[in-house]
Amino acid sequence: MGCFFLSNSLNPEEEETLAELRKAISVPYRTRDRAHMLKLNAQGKNVPEIARIFNCHEHTVRATIKRWEARGLVGLWEEPGRGAKAKWKTEDLEYIENCLNQEQRTYNSTQLARKLKQERAVNLSSDRLRRILKKKISLEKNQTEQQKQTKSAFQSN
Repeated sequence: MGCFFLSNSLNPEEEETLAELRKAISVPYRTRDRAHMLKLNAQGKNVPEIARIFNCHEHTVRATIKRWEARGLVGLWEEPGRGAKAKWKTEDLEYIENCLNQEQRTYNSTQLARKLKQERAVNLSSDRLRRILKKKISLEKNQTEQQKQTKSAFQSN
């Protein structure tokens, strides 16, 4: 089972596409690795050699080759739906922000989490909600600072 090669060698267009994928920074690293695996396989390297190069299991290399043969270029990317799904939506955060801005009282994260659960059926722990809000506030703060810097750079020119 050690020798497993692409059934068809790569044509020049596929060679070029895989070479470009390997170099593209915007492409996920696993996709770049898969493109590289295919190129090495087409150059005559067998599955165990490629697995050693990438420090992965032989099954991973075989799966990559099979995905390429079955689905082509699309098969190199991750399937959608991997990982845990978000339990909240941006509308839920907007709701929390509106509550904080419009109501006179103050809330702690436990109270906000309870409010989300009761009024919007969103079950988040207070710790998770606090981390989400901190990240959102941090992102907004960075965006306003960048806007100020850009504005002052234009004014100084």
